[in-house]
Amino acid sequence: MSEKMSRRELLKLAAAGAAALGSGLVPAIRIFAAPAGQDTIILRFQENQEQYENVVAAFKEKFPNVNIEFVNVTGLDHAEVATKILAQLAAGQPVDIGYAATEATQLYAGEGLALPLTQRVMDSKEELAEYFSDVSPVLTETMLFEGDLYQLPRDFNAANMYFNVALLEQAGLSVPDAEWTKEDFYEYAKAMTGIDGSFGYGWTNRLWGSWTPWFFVNDTNLLTEERAPGGEWLWENFYAGDPNAEGRGGGWRWPAPQANNPKMVEALEFVVSLTQEGLTPEAALGTGETLQGFFTSNKLGMTPAGGFWSGGLINAGMEPGSFDVQFWPKWASQRHQLGVGAAWILNGTQYEDQAWEFVKFTTAREIMELVGFFADLTLTTPVRRSMNNEARYSKSGPANWHVFYDTLDQRSDTGPIPAPVFSIELTNIYTRFTGLAITGEQSPKDALDNMQAELESLYARNP
Repeated sequence: MSEKMSRRELLKLAAAGAAALGSGLVPAIRIFAAPAGQDTIILRFQENQEQYENVVAAFKEKFPNVNIEFVNVTGLDHAEVATKILAQLAAGQPVDIGYAATEATQLYAGEGLALPLTQRVMDSKEELAEYFSDVSPVLTETMLFEGDLYQLPRDFNAANMYFNVALLEQAGLSVPDAEWTKEDFYEYAKAMTGIDGSFGYGWTNRLWGSWTPWFFVNDTNLLTEERAPGGEWLWENFYAGDPNAEGRGGGWRWPAPQANNPKMVEALEFVVSLTQEGLTPEAALGTGETLQGFFTSNKLGMTPAGGFWSGGLINAGMEPGSFDVQFWPKWASQRHQLGVGAAWILNGTQYEDQAWEFVKFTTAREIMELVGFFADLTLTTPVRRSMNNEARYSKSGPANWHVFYDTLDQRSDTGPIPAPVFSIELTNIYTRFTGLAITGEQSPKDALDNMQAELESLYARNP
């Protein structure tokens, strides 16, 4: 689809389809008569039925005339999922409620496909006050775009460092303290390499995780950063007195690329050197599951992952206590990167009110506990501080489970991965040139110079 049609062309079709739905130009084929004279409607919801069937059952007790049709969309990463959602919109098969992580939040908001929630949130201020009090402002800020809120955070994952405890012990090491450094990491990687064919460290080529944590702690970013004006309505009404909310604005902006600045080059050179020295396998495109086999078979000592990996490792056969986690090591800074996910509502859906009721309904703690990702093993990190507790992680570990939310509460400079409106193209450029550097086809400097050139061209096409 992406080869035949540009993103702009795809979005024009998608926006036209959404507008047509809202104006009634597209037949309302999903409405049919229900008993007792009450219309029953169907909301198309982008989610896995297995994960949300208990939530939907609870919602129908309150709203019996609303049925949920699940639309399960999968992909190698969030950019691929977003591409498929846009294709469905362009084909006249929109979701009423989508799901987007940071990689696509500004894409949907910036192109007018997602409904701004600001006024609805303020109208439900009393009802939502408890929710916001339990959710870090670090997370909420990532859901803002140009002053408006587009999503109510559900889950997040910051890039922390996971450790294979068996390899640590064989290397005569223990989990480092919170203040460990890049130099400490390097010694750990060397010590855990070569134990029955093991690698000390491993990562996958993507936007979240990848080598992104290394340029964050080298006090730089792929794109320049600034905060949009606005957002006072949110901070003053829901986060008054919270010191971690001070200085926040109306959402993140990414004004220009800076892929080849000296700190970026230094970070990529360091990561490439780990492959050249045999401390890490060659990074390939993929997600956390790509390295799961290495880790569970004691062939990998360290890797970037968030709370999602704790339950995933247990499901893959590891025992509680066989892995642990710590903050990312210090370099020029100890700033962490994260991604946040949540539902968004189609701007133009004729079922806007019902979709909002569903999204709002799912923010209650007792309802969030019903979500499959949270109900048994933790398969992604819940945004509610109160849900990150010892009881939750007693089923899976790690012992340092508190690190997940401490990355927000104790590291207030933690920020989102760079993902502007044109995040799909940016991700493709980023992973392609990263791959060329890792395989040695281009030097880190040349790869980042070429990445910068393509990003500048991308910005020129998207003023």
